[in-house]
Amino acid sequence: MARSIWKGPFVDGYLLKKAETARASGRNEVIKIWSRRSTILPQFVGLTFGVYNGHKHIPVNVTEDMINHKFGEFSPTRTFHGHAADKKAKRG
Repeated sequence: MARSIWKGPFVDGYLLKKAETARASGRNEVIKIWSRRSTILPQFVGLTFGVYNGHKHIPVNVTEDMINHKFGEFSPTRTFHGHAADKKAKRG
């Protein structure tokens, strides 16, 4: 279910502070974040965030196409190794 429009997009407060300090410094470092639920805002474009997937931080370079999506969409938490039945098909 989508968030109400009158509420606006959800972004953790510490994330905005980290993005502002990264923009002010001008260095292109990976910003480590744990907030997969936060919405990507236009002021994040051009920055690189290390989004935690439960195991490690996956670098996500934010582009204009990612605006209004969530950070968690670009950091998968599960690794798909294929179906068990596919092994039989490969032999034949």
